[in-house]
Amino acid sequence: MCGAWSNRVHGSYLRFPADVPCGGRKLVLRLHVRRFVCRDESCARRTFVEQIPMLTRRHGQRTERLRNTVAEVGLALAGRAGSRPAGVFGISVSRSTVLRLVEALPEPTVPDPRVVGVDEYATRKGRFYGTLLVDVETRRPIDLLPDREAASLAAWPSERPGIEVVCRDRAPFFAEGATAGAPQAVQVADRWHLWHNLGQAAERSVADHGKCLRVLVPEVPRPGPEPERVEADPSGSPWPTGHRFADRTRANHAEVHALLATGISRRAIERQLRMTSRTVKLLADAVAPEDLFRGQWQGRQSVLDAYKPYPDDRWNQGCTNAWKLWEEIVPLGYRGSYQRVRAYFRAKRLSPDSPTATSTPPSPRKVAGWILRPPTPSTRPNNSG
Repeated sequence: MCGAWSNRVHGSYLRFPADVPCGGRKLVLRLHVRRFVCRDESCARRTFVEQIPMLTRRHGQRTERLRNTVAEVGLALAGRAGSRPAGVFGISVSRSTVLRLVEALPEPTVPDPRVVGVDEYATRKGRFYGTLLVDVETRRPIDLLPDREAASLAAWPSERPGIEVVCRDRAPFFAEGATAGAPQAVQVADRWHLWHNLGQAAERSVADHGKCLRVLVPEVPRPGPEPERVEADPSGSPWPTGHRFADRTRANHAEVHALLATGISRRAIERQLRMTSRTVKLLADAVAPEDLFRGQWQGRQSVLDAYKPYPDDRWNQGCTNAWKLWEEIVPLGYRGSYQRVRAYFRAKRLSPDSPTATSTPPSPRKVAGWILRPPTPSTRPNNSG
């Protein structure tokens, strides 16, 4: 439309836009609108229809009040869930229409944040990551960046000079981006990331000293011949050649060190080999692949370990039915599967020295929890007189 005024009436017709229900019943307005002729010869639209402000729009089948009502329902409940209560209120609308009205809403104007939080999100964990920006004061997300590169993050705060504090994790690319994009801002770490990083460090430290935990658990001697063991690697490695974990670790270690020798950065190696930054760091910092062999898949705990004394007693009493025993230990609190009990009894039948319940060391995560959690009231010292 050219925007020129016209009082030359071309004709008129009736419009029936749907309005907000009244008393739970559908309400339809009957509007008699006029069509005018444009006096501007250069205008591409020869005729146009008058619109009632705050009530109708071009080609609209609903009033503005009804559009806003459906859009608010869609913002709260989305498409399918929003169309169901709308029908109860007397508004006949499909889920596609609800979503279309939500998408037609204008983008809200968000003021520049003063304290912005930066963190990563994964569209596919371990492969594709992006950057999430949050207003820490309002606790609402502001923007999503398609990657987690320092250059992408630096471009975002450079357009918002009002940023005073950047709350981020300890990732180096976030530090570089925040420094380049908002040099005036103070960079801090939030409590969750500090506690999360402390928990990870404690768990890794406990895992590195797993032998100390296994020493505290007494081993029960078993009569009979020693089981066959796989011959160790002649090089002295704790994992033999041909072991899938050992071969994969050696291949990854050699590939990472070969790329580092050519001068490629660790970030480029992450993208080329599709590895996480922690994996590349472990492989790059290890002098030999044997430094990474820490007894994976060994000594794992089972949900049946705490209940093994009872199956052993029943086995010694002559009960060899795994299904019957499983029915007996379920009321005792066992939440595992029947197949685990059957496998335990099958090992007893096939082994000349039937296995007995042995104590297993606690997992590194459990020990880290003991270290980080405050003592329970029962273990705190009593300072009363």
